[in-house]
Amino acid sequence: MNVDFAAGDCGTGPFTWGQEAIWQTIERTWPDDHYFNFGQVLKLPRARHIREVAAAVGALVERHGSLRTLVAERPGTTRALGQHLEARGRLPVEVVGAAPRDVLDKLAATRFDYERDWPLRVALVTEGDLVTHVVLVFCHLAADGFGAEIAVRDLRMLLVRGRVPGPRPPQPLELARWQAGPEGRRVAATAAAHWEREHRRVPATMFAASSQDAARPPIWRALLASPALDLAVRAVAWRHRVSTSTVLLAATAQLAARYGGHRTSAVLPIAANRFRKDTRGIVSTLSQEGLFTLDVDRPFPDLLRPAEAAAVRAYRSAYHDPADRRRVVAAESERRGEPVHPGCCFNDMRLADPGPADCPPERLDAALEQTTLTWPLSQDRLNCRFCVHVSAEGVSLTADTRYLSRASMEGYLRDLEGLLVETARR
Repeated sequence: MNVDFAAGDCGTGPFTWGQEAIWQTIERTWPDDHYFNFGQVLKLPRARHIREVAAAVGALVERHGSLRTLVAERPGTTRALGQHLEARGRLPVEVVGAAPRDVLDKLAATRFDYERDWPLRVALVTEGDLVTHVVLVFCHLAADGFGAEIAVRDLRMLLVRGRVPGPRPPQPLELARWQAGPEGRRVAATAAAHWEREHRRVPATMFAASSQDAARPPIWRALLASPALDLAVRAVAWRHRVSTSTVLLAATAQLAARYGGHRTSAVLPIAANRFRKDTRGIVSTLSQEGLFTLDVDRPFPDLLRPAEAAAVRAYRSAYHDPADRRRVVAAESERRGEPVHPGCCFNDMRLADPGPADCPPERLDAALEQTTLTWPLSQDRLNCRFCVHVSAEGVSLTADTRYLSRASMEGYLRDLEGLLVETARR
């Protein structure tokens, strides 16, 4: 079926900084860029008729411009110009009777055509004429994890109340205009100064040596599901009075330096960038990489306080103009006579921090028996050599086995668990 939408705004403009950043990443990952597709399943507390749910989906697309925005290009070229917001259109919606998770995986498995496909895929899971679940799959140009949460929240409200209370949410085109204006340029200049200063002291790349045991395909993901690691992170955070995210980032950085043979670590943590009033309620992709640098040649507990301060600077630097970053990287690469890029990312995808909490050693020992390691993903291309993700499922490492073999990937995750559990025991 199709859902028609008709909104009151349209236009063409530049990408926002977040859109530009993910677009560069998509270009480097193509044709495996379906990697960045993600989705959510909204279970309805009460089954509703297909027509009612379809109307709510249409209202959602009308409310959030990013869900009806296509990539605009210069005529006769393949170079992206920016974003084109459509006022009217028709969104295809599948009506299926399958398991919601299977539907989500199927919708997410195919890359988007960014110039032609609406950046939202929707399926209604039904029993007869009644919808029990709504499956939403987002193009990463349209939303990040927090943006998707806002979209799902608004869809739920549209189904319950028929409207979303409060003022109209910000739109990506409006944010792009602010970023190009005087205040936006001042923010960008501050971030650019951080990138320039820290690039002077980082390794050219964290993983330079070629692996002798590359796999086919070269990109693999290892997922460590470890209740012991979760407990240890909270205990270390409790004892050292830092956040659990700082503990994970510091441990990731120290071990990355150890595996790469460095005394200074450079990691690109991904920040949500939702600290301004004009970004909190927006459905768009605002997440960008910051630059975290730390001298890590010291005992891990001694890293935590310096890591917390370095993390604050890094996350502030994530709200930056990608054009400034390209300029800084190009200048530093020319100065050194070699490409400069950490190739080492960290993404804490948890929507809520569980918070610090002490844990007795015997509970840690019992939890270690529950650890599992699986390999849920492999593909040909990725924009990064090494990326740690933290989620509700566990801690995963996605890496290029031409630089870090599968055995080394598993060793890294086991060492991460061991480092944190041993630190918590102390």
